[in-house]
Amino acid sequence: MTYVELIVVLSIFAIMSTIIFFNYGEFQAKVDIKSLASDIALKIVQAQKSAVNGVLPSLSQQSSEISGWKPAYGVYFNSSTTNDIPNVPFNKEFIYFTDLNQNGIYDASNCPGSSECLDRVTITKNNSILSIDQCDTLTCIPSSPISITFKRPDSSAIFHLGNALLTLTGSQYIQITIKSPKTAMAKIKIYPSGRIQVN
Repeated sequence: MTYVELIVVLSIFAIMSTIIFFNYGEFQAKVDIKSLASDIALKIVQAQKSAVNGVLPSLSQQSSEISGWKPAYGVYFNSSTTNDIPNVPFNKEFIYFTDLNQNGIYDASNCPGSSECLDRVTITKNNSILSIDQCDTLTCIPSSPISITFKRPDSSAIFHLGNALLTLTGSQYIQITIKSPKTAMAKIKIYPSGRIQVN
């Protein structure tokens, strides 16, 4: 084997290795973003199940109950890049909460110190929430921040855009788009009926 042949073989090997490693990075980003989308959908389903099953909050939270309180749970999302209290951007976290005052809205301050806050989930691997939209079959309108709550005995979703109740009709739904630094994206669709779809 001559030096020229050796250099050619090594060059081919280097090119093939580069292509494989590059494609592996994109593949891993797609797997990570799909996993994150599934985690978000599971947390929404957990809120739905906790509400429908009548799960009571912890004893420390029950003192905050109002009379006639029915189990109500939700998940809060915000696509803003500004920092929340623990110095984490809003678009790199979401919050699972119990709706003690029955207003359908999460008070976005002081979590986990807030009596409504059950879990603050930090999004890792530099992934983030790209956008939150109210969509129908033709268009999407930015809708952030949003609280998605469920209240016993109904399994349907209740949406609040900021402090305002958001009424969806027909084929409308809320779409949460998440992305990775390598541009892999996934979408979670939440319908008023309570159906959740991951794309």
